[in-house]
Amino acid sequence: MPMSDYIRNLRAMIGTTVLETPTVSVLVFDAQNRVLLVRHTEGNDWTTPGGMIEPYETPGDAAVRETWEETGLFVTLTRIVGVFGGELCSSTYGNGDQVAWVSTVFRGEIVSGTPRPDNEETLEVRYFARPDLDLVRCKPHARLFVEAGWSGQTAAEFQQTTWRPPEPA
Repeated sequence: MPMSDYIRNLRAMIGTTVLETPTVSVLVFDAQNRVLLVRHTEGNDWTTPGGMIEPYETPGDAAVRETWEETGLFVTLTRIVGVFGGELCSSTYGNGDQVAWVSTVFRGEIVSGTPRPDNEETLEVRYFARPDLDLVRCKPHARLFVEAGWSGQTAAEFQQTTWRPPEPA
């Protein structure tokens, strides 16, 4: 889906400066423990299915909707893998718009559908085995999300905190 009216209106007010958005991603694994990824039209990189949570939408509904839109698969969510943010969760679009996001990453199972790209946001949908990820160009956050899904660790164990209070004067 192209830029939503909501984001278009915000961009009219703030220009290209960084916009922090809430997002979701979904990890779907097949019987061989391969992960489903999509090749995005923006940058031609592989990434997890997902996107922005629209105003008043729940993260779960956004995750199911985004997976459907980008892959043609209707999924049920089985658990939260983690909540991620930071430098790896940022990008600059071709038009100069800067974005950063905090993403709730879910694990999902296919209920119905046939994998297919939407040809607006996604150009290809494919499963990848762990060693195959090194052979393709992925968005930086995609590797973080997928490794968390494969590891089974919780987000707190997987993405360690780095913030510390200032030293006393």
